Amino acid sequence: MNEKQMIEHIPLPDLTGMQCYNQPFIVAWWSAGITSAIACKMALELYDNVELYYIHIDTAHPDNERFKSDCEKWYGRKIKTLKSRDFKDQFDVIENHGGDAVNTPYGAPCTLHLKKNVRFDFEKLNELTLFNQRTIKGQVWGYEFEAKEINRAIRHLQQYPSTKPLFPLIEKGLTKENCAALLIDAKIELPEMYKLGYSNNNCIGCVKGGMGYWNKIRIDFPKVFERMANLERKKGYSCLKKDHKAFFLDELTPEMGRMNTELIPNCGNICEVEFADIPDKNLESILSGRKSIYEAA
Repeated sequence: MNEKQMIEHIPLPDLTGMQCYNQPFIVAWWSAGITSAIACKMALELYDNVELYYIHIDTAHPDNERFKSDCEKWYGRKIKTLKSRDFKDQFDVIENHGGDAVNTPYGAPCTLHLKKNVRFDFEKLNELTLFNQRTIKGQVWGYEFEAKEINRAIRHLQQYPSTKPLFPLIEKGLTKENCAALLIDAKIELPEMYKLGYSNNNCIGCVKGGMGYWNKIRIDFPKVFERMANLERKKGYSCLKKDHKAFFLDELTPEMGRMNTELIPNCGNICEVEFADIPDKNLESILSGRKSIYEAA
């Protein structure tokens, strides 16, 4: 039998019933925050084939599990949990990631290792290949309709177009206060961190917090404060800066900082975006309704 005849006699697999077409889906990122909870609810109502995902970190407030369960009941859909394979929380990153920095002008290492890298791995897992037909056709983010958040969303859209971002709260003009009201109307109790007076539901002991934040942590979670203060001295790097120099938590006095004037960004899967504090030329047009958020790319 010659080579041509041998090829002709190779049995072909039966492809009957196999789904060989692309199966795109939308990811809605649930972060245990007020705005992401409403963004996920809107995503389920606005788009087809939506899947909900949460990136868990061990220093999240334990009440987040209650809030997650309440949201799942409201959505009629489970929220799938992802987690870093390498690190448990921000303390683990600071201790063991190989660098000494606690926070940097370019972002916190814990955000990269605990959230961004988890998302990058998830995106790579869902790239279209010969062996994978599930692909991400869009990602829903909980940026609210507020100038600073809209500006962050614009920068996100410009810098991470490959995430195919969707901003339903900005599209519908919903603020964080609007989102809180919608949750209360749905008889869902707000997460404990908000009830304690924090503006975001970040990890307890967020390295991006200011002096007022850390003074409040000292009162509400003294063991977390002490642990971070000791770790700062051990590593020789600090969360805070004063006069452009390192300022350690054990130097912080109770009257320093004002919690209600400090801007602490919500620690999402893309936390640090470049030029987030520089107003984009499209910002006013979006705020006034002359442009949509998607025209700012």
